Amino acid sequence: MNTIYADHAATTYPRAQEVIDAMTAYMKEIGCSPGRGGYRRSLDAARLVYEARMLLAELFHVPQPEQVVFTPSVTYSLNLVLKGLLAEGDQVLISSMEHNAVVRPLTRLAAERGIQVVQLPCRPDGSLEPGQVKRALRANTRLVVLTHASNVTGTLLPVYEVGEILRGTDVFYCIDAAQTAGVEKVDFTDLHCDYLAFTGHKSLLGPPGIGGLCLSARAAEITKPLVEGGTGSRSEDEYQPPFLPDKFESGTQNVPGVAGLAAGVRLLQATGLKQVKAKKTALTAAFLAGLEKIPGITVYGTKDAGTSAGVVSLNMEGLDNGTLSLILEQAYGIMTRSGLHCAPLAHKTIGTFPEGTLRFSFGLTNTEEDIDAILAALQEVAKERN
Repeated sequence: MNTIYADHAATTYPRAQEVIDAMTAYMKEIGCSPGRGGYRRSLDAARLVYEARMLLAELFHVPQPEQVVFTPSVTYSLNLVLKGLLAEGDQVLISSMEHNAVVRPLTRLAAERGIQVVQLPCRPDGSLEPGQVKRALRANTRLVVLTHASNVTGTLLPVYEVGEILRGTDVFYCIDAAQTAGVEKVDFTDLHCDYLAFTGHKSLLGPPGIGGLCLSARAAEITKPLVEGGTGSRSEDEYQPPFLPDKFESGTQNVPGVAGLAAGVRLLQATGLKQVKAKKTALTAAFLAGLEKIPGITVYGTKDAGTSAGVVSLNMEGLDNGTLSLILEQAYGIMTRSGLHCAPLAHKTIGTFPEGTLRFSFGLTNTEEDIDAILAALQEVAKERN
């Protein structure tokens, strides 16, 4: 039985050979840590990491490569922001479509530091009216955190419009680009944001275990590191170095992950972001059009491929979404994700809590034939249910 992978919102699969080759080449030909020696292989490792920073700075339009900090994941990056910036009495604005990577740290901070968390209600399709941010600002508003696109519905939030609202204010602005980096326009400068959190293993086509955070100059100065330790710099000083990227990069780096991420970014550059976006939009549009012909299917979100990050959530009448996911894999070889997708707030917003939805998400390796096969499988299952 052939298999179809339709869970790219979780992680990209299969990994491109270029990514695998880059990681293998590092392990075989370099294998050493950057900044931990003056010998050639250590310098080669440092050069590899710096080139990756430059690639990402160019991709995201970050002024200086040093403003790109490598972390283990987007979740780590978001925790760094929230725990490194917020203090007692601060107010934080978030949308009602945020992932638990934002919600859970803020829940702890609210309990331990007295942080005030204000949730801006999104529409049932997951969209947000940007004026809500302006109306919710208070004297103690310290931070606004928004996901660029929901991992449940794919709905794009108005991150650029909010950036214009916050521009020139004392309020810090953080964007979670987990679902959009590598597909949508993610321009650090035009967003007027202070923090851009991203992961490498989704649309940036890299491996698991590597992510990053881009910081503005003011954010870099005021944010406290989440972890402190050896950086290979200023080893005589018992205090953490205050400069980027060392301030936020303690311990041995995941250089194989960085190598794989750099290869993924180069592959995206060679393909072209416009082409990547066009393909995902076309696949999503074809899927949405086909779903309209299947009885008993409820689709959530905007139902517009142009305002979605290639993610479609649905439910089938009379069938639990977990059971449907199992049927699709066992009978048709189609891999999806069911449930709450680590985003219960989003499901409450779209009216699918606590049962959740079945999520389909498409990537570069998917084809029109995949879409046809998925639709045919859903049609068959729906027919058998009636």
